[in-house]
Amino acid sequence: MKKIQSRKSELLQEAYTRRKFVTGAVAGGALLGLNSSSIWAQVSPELTPRTLTGKEFDLSIDYKAVNFTGQEGIATAINGSVPAPILRWRDGDEITLRVSNNLAVDSSIHWHGIILPANMDGVPGMSFDGIKPGETFEYQFTLNQSGTYWYHSHSGYQEQTGMYGAIVIDPKESDPVSYDREYVVVLSDWSDTSPERIYSKLKKMSHYYNFNERTVGDLWQDIKDKGIAQTWNDRAMWNQMRMSDRDIADVTGYTYTYLMNGNAPDQNWQAIFQAGEKVRLRFINAGAMTIFDVRMPGLEMTVVAADGQNIEPVTIDEFRIASAETYDVIVEPSANTAYTIFAQSIDRSGYARGTLTPQAGLSAAVPAMDTRAILGHADMGMDMSGMDMEGMDHSQMDMSGMNMESMDHSEMDHGQMDMSGMNMESMDHSQMDHSQMDMPMQSSLGRAGFGSSNDITHVRSEFGPQVDMRSQNPQNGLNDPGIGLRNHQQLYNRRVLNYGDIKSLYPTLDTREPEREIELHLTGNMSRYMWSMNGIKFADAEPLDLRYGERVRITLINDTMMTHPIHLHGMWSELETGDPQRLPRKHTIIVQPGSKISYLVTADARGSWAYHCHLLYHMMGMFREVRVS
Repeated sequence: MKKIQSRKSELLQEAYTRRKFVTGAVAGGALLGLNSSSIWAQVSPELTPRTLTGKEFDLSIDYKAVNFTGQEGIATAINGSVPAPILRWRDGDEITLRVSNNLAVDSSIHWHGIILPANMDGVPGMSFDGIKPGETFEYQFTLNQSGTYWYHSHSGYQEQTGMYGAIVIDPKESDPVSYDREYVVVLSDWSDTSPERIYSKLKKMSHYYNFNERTVGDLWQDIKDKGIAQTWNDRAMWNQMRMSDRDIADVTGYTYTYLMNGNAPDQNWQAIFQAGEKVRLRFINAGAMTIFDVRMPGLEMTVVAADGQNIEPVTIDEFRIASAETYDVIVEPSANTAYTIFAQSIDRSGYARGTLTPQAGLSAAVPAMDTRAILGHADMGMDMSGMDMEGMDHSQMDMSGMNMESMDHSEMDHGQMDMSGMNMESMDHSQMDHSQMDMPMQSSLGRAGFGSSNDITHVRSEFGPQVDMRSQNPQNGLNDPGIGLRNHQQLYNRRVLNYGDIKSLYPTLDTREPEREIELHLTGNMSRYMWSMNGIKFADAEPLDLRYGERVRITLINDTMMTHPIHLHGMWSELETGDPQRLPRKHTIIVQPGSKISYLVTADARGSWAYHCHLLYHMMGMFREVRVS
C-alpha cells in the first residue's frame, strides 16, 4: 500500500513539475509575441552553432522547442540556439553584452574562466541580483586573456536545459599554436525529464539511474575468481558501508542523450578537413553531470591548451574532460579517410559522437565502449599496500552492530589491526569525541609547486549522518588519469593524459611561497544524496576569507567515492605539479575519488566569488563563497 501511495505521489509531482515547466514556456512565448503552438513546434537542432564576432553583443534568453530523442521538449536557448552561439572575442578588447531575459523566471549568464570584475561574474545572490523576466542586463569587461572558454546560466537548472555556449578569444599577438583550420566541439547531456524531476529522484533513491549494479552473474564470476569466502566477505563489507563499487555517475545514459554541438550520436556531427592539414579541436564539456573520456581511433592528439591556457604540447591518445573543463588538441590526419570523434561517459552508459571527415556524408566505425570500471579500496582513500586481503578472514568479524556511516576510517590503520576477536557491537562510538583527537601538523607548508606537506586532518563538522566516508590515506591524484583509464596503456596501448603531464607554456608569474594553506574536504552521504564541504552544506557555511594579494595553497581531499570537478571563480588555480617554474593555470580541477590535490591561488581579485563542484546536482551543497578583501 505504501508503494502504491508513493508511486501515486511521484506521478502527481511529475505532472505538477511538467505543468509548471510548460506554463513557463507559454509565458515565455507571450513575452516573445509567439503563440503556444509555435513554441511546441518541432525544431531540429542545427549542425553547428553559429559564430558571433565583435565587441558588442545582444543576447536573448528564450524557450525553444527541441527534439533530440524523438520526443519533443522545451530547452532554454540563447538567440534561439542550443548550444548557444559561439562568441569570438579578441584579447585586450572591451566587451559589452546586453542580455535580455524572455523567460518566466530569473536568469543569468556566467562567463566561465574569464577574469573580470566580481559584479560582472553573473552569479545571482553573490555578484549581482540576476536578470528578472522581461529585463535586460549589460555585462561589460576588458579581456586580459586568450583561449577556449564557455558561458552558461548560473540560475536554477537552466544549464541542464540547454543554456550554454562556447567562447573563443584570439590572442593579441601571433598564436603560438599553428593550425590550418579549427572547430569547437561542445559536449553536453540532455534529458527529456525535467531537471527538477531528476533531482527529486536522486534525493529519494541516489542510485535511481544506475543500472550497472552487481548481478547474479557477477556473483558467480567473483566466486569463480576469488572463492566463496572472499566473495562473501567483500560483499559484506560493501553492504555494511551502504556503498556500491559500481557507483561511478549519479545520472546516466538511462535518461541522458549525449550531444556533440547539439547533435545526438545518430545525427553524426561532422567536421571537414583536407589530408595533411593541422586541425585544432577546441573541446568544451558543458555537461551538467557527465564526465567524458575522449579519443579518436586512428589519430593521436597533441594537447596544446588546458582551460584556455597554452601548455607545452603533449601527445596522447585519450583524455578525460570533466564538466566545465576545456582542452585544445591538434590532430593531423594524413589519409583521406573519416575518423570518429568519440566521447564516452565515465560510467560507460552512453557516448557523444561526431566525425572528422574529408568529405561530407562519410563516417567511420563507432568503437565499442570500454569496460565499465569498478571502484576499489584506493578510491575509498584506504591504503591497502600493507594488507594481505587474501589472508584476512572477514567471516570472523562481528559486523552486526557496526554503523559504517558514523565510523571514521581515516584514523584506522587496517594493516596493523587484529580484528578477528573484536566485537564491534560492544563499542560505544557515541562517547568518542573525534574533535579532540590528536592530529599532528607539520610546521612547514611545503615548497610552492610541490604540494602540501601537512598531515590530513578531519574537523568535527565531518562527523555525523551528513558524511558517510572519510579518506584514511588519500593519494595524490596528480598522476592518476582516473577510474576506468588507469590501465589503458597496458590494455589498449593508449596513452592517457593526466594532470602531471601538463606544464604551462610560459613561466609561472607569481613564484612566491604560499603564506598559508586551506584544507577543504569534499564530503557527502550518497545514500541520502547530501553534498557538502567539510561536512557543511552551503546554506550553513561561513565564507572563505582571503586577503587581497596573498598567495595561498588550497588542498582538496575527496572524502567520497565520486569524481568532483571543482571550479573557483575569478582567480586562477595553479596546479602544483612538481615544476614550480611552469605551473599550469586552470579554472576547473578534477579531484579523484578518495584522493587529494593541491594548487596555489593568488588572491588578486577583490569581491565575492563562487567556489563549487561543477556537477549541477552536487553544487547546491558542495559550494562556498570566497571573499577577497
